[in-house]
Amino acid sequence: MRNKVLTGIGLTMALVVLTGFAVRYGSRSAQATSGEANMVEVEAFPETVAADNGFSIEVLVDGRQLTEYAARGRRYIEALENAEYEVRIHNPTGSLVAVALSVDGLNSIDARHTSAWDAHKWVIAPYGTIHVRGWQMSGESARRFYFTTERDSYAAKLGQAQNLGLITAVFFRERRPVTIMATPRPNKEERARDERSAPEPKTMGESSASSQGGRDAARQRSVPSYPPPDDESAATGIGRSVRNDVQWIKMDLDSRPAGEITIRYEYRASLVRLGIIPRDYPRPNVLDRRERAQGFEPKYCPQP
Repeated sequence: MRNKVLTGIGLTMALVVLTGFAVRYGSRSAQATSGEANMVEVEAFPETVAADNGFSIEVLVDGRQLTEYAARGRRYIEALENAEYEVRIHNPTGSLVAVALSVDGLNSIDARHTSAWDAHKWVIAPYGTIHVRGWQMSGESARRFYFTTERDSYAAKLGQAQNLGLITAVFFRERRPVTIMATPRPNKEERARDERSAPEPKTMGESSASSQGGRDAARQRSVPSYPPPDDESAATGIGRSVRNDVQWIKMDLDSRPAGEITIRYEYRASLVRLGIIPRDYPRPNVLDRRERAQGFEPKYCPQP
């Protein structure tokens, strides 16, 4: 399958693809300022970067990577309220790669909620790195990602608040040309034998239609109801407009993902409640205090 992809123009470009389309940023290996992470290392086993098959994504605030915590079989980072952030994505392979990047369940290129294969994708050159800083609004501009509340999030504004708090990247390699060998045509005897062994075609009757209707009704009943967006949990907003030139190119992608990475983000209070990071104050040793208690002291009762 042939895929259209966008190539970047100017100094701030990255690539995007949609099952056939991709956009490209120009600075494919730009480096952010290095610095210490914004969180303290704790028993949740902080990691430097979320990676899968060598592919990696990092969340940066002011050029600094936020520490990732491996816990509950997932990767977590601490969202910093009202801080603008960007996603740095690296391709460690010698092949051209397209990556579908979703934030809060919405594609970062067109804000649609689709499968990774059907999504528009950013394209990364071999051994290249791109920085996705916001929602792509046109061929020339984007609007910055920033941490905010669920109620203020871009997804909530679009009525798509079911998948808040997630950043997901799915990678697809460019397909390599393959040689297809010609299949010999069957002779008359083989065709006749195949026709005799073919199953009878099925007809759609009322019972089939009713059973399909029953399955549809059951599917609708099984859809979970979600609580409305709140002002306590983290999500991503749609921020200020910035210049980001992109253009479409064509790519032929392997339909099998080469890697997938998901990062969960929460405000510190939620990470504490989940047990991902410890509380900011030491827990008092109650038993030690009680062991040191005394019944009497040689003094009078104090004045209140």
